[in-house]
Amino acid sequence: MSVNQDYERAIREAEPVIAADDPDTALPSPRLGADSLIWKFYGDSRGILGFQRLAGTENCIEQLGQAVLDHSVIFDDFLGRAKRTGPPVMKTVYSTEPQKWGRTVRDFHRNIKGEISDGSRYHALNPELFYWAHATFVDQVLYITDTFIRRLSYAEKVQIFEESKIWYELYGVSARSQPQTYEEFRAYWDDMLDRFVPHKTVVYATGYIRQGLPRPKKVPVPVWNVVSAPLNAFMRTVIVGTLPQQMRDVCGLEWNDKRERNFQRFARGMRALNPLFNRLPLKWLYVPWAYRAWQEVGVDPRPLHNTPAA
Repeated sequence: MSVNQDYERAIREAEPVIAADDPDTALPSPRLGADSLIWKFYGDSRGILGFQRLAGTENCIEQLGQAVLDHSVIFDDFLGRAKRTGPPVMKTVYSTEPQKWGRTVRDFHRNIKGEISDGSRYHALNPELFYWAHATFVDQVLYITDTFIRRLSYAEKVQIFEESKIWYELYGVSARSQPQTYEEFRAYWDDMLDRFVPHKTVVYATGYIRQGLPRPKKVPVPVWNVVSAPLNAFMRTVIVGTLPQQMRDVCGLEWNDKRERNFQRFARGMRALNPLFNRLPLKWLYVPWAYRAWQEVGVDPRPLHNTPAA
């Protein structure tokens, strides 16, 4: 059986495959720490530039897009959902109880199940689905760092991927679909991009890009017309620039060579400013959960791992 056929069979099993949580038999929980590249880069505030890449790539896989549609309040409370989802994942990396928070994230998904358009079932804790969701976070660390913070060496990319295995283990879901090497991860990522579909969830979630940012009720129309123009231009160049072409295609997001050049110019500028970013107060440079973790371990990450790859 081919890899693709095996994947299709496994994802349609629609059964959760989770690890035992017996405290009397469990091995000591692994965790990431201040010496890891994931600690250095995942909680960096510049990660906000990749928010659409992170959320969008996950939901371009039909089963996950449908799960959000069936079980989430994304259409009524988009920002609220993000606020409820983000902190537990952050705490899985940065808290002193990573396994507790990893299991919390997993258990949020115990009852997330249903059917997709062809009538086949899905379950959020099916390892093929759950690992893909995790892979989008791994990609975020790799992509945002290499694009907007500083160039990563091949060895550093390998290290981030190896650290991501520890991160995934904290969730307590079967790792049967997890690639074993960084090269396998890249091949896996490319294969998943080719599975993207224009699901209602992701098309809706990118509507603000196609239609322009919605006007706040208290802002007069003439004022908003002036203020929103540069904001929309930024979204359509920088935010769309972060997306894989397959996602642009399924979401109907325009892209051309001029925007690509402008995006690359912006990315180079961001990387050039990295020495200045590393002089910002730690509280500004990192999101709150990461900031508190660095404070608790008494390590200043700003001088760490700052040499860009050639």
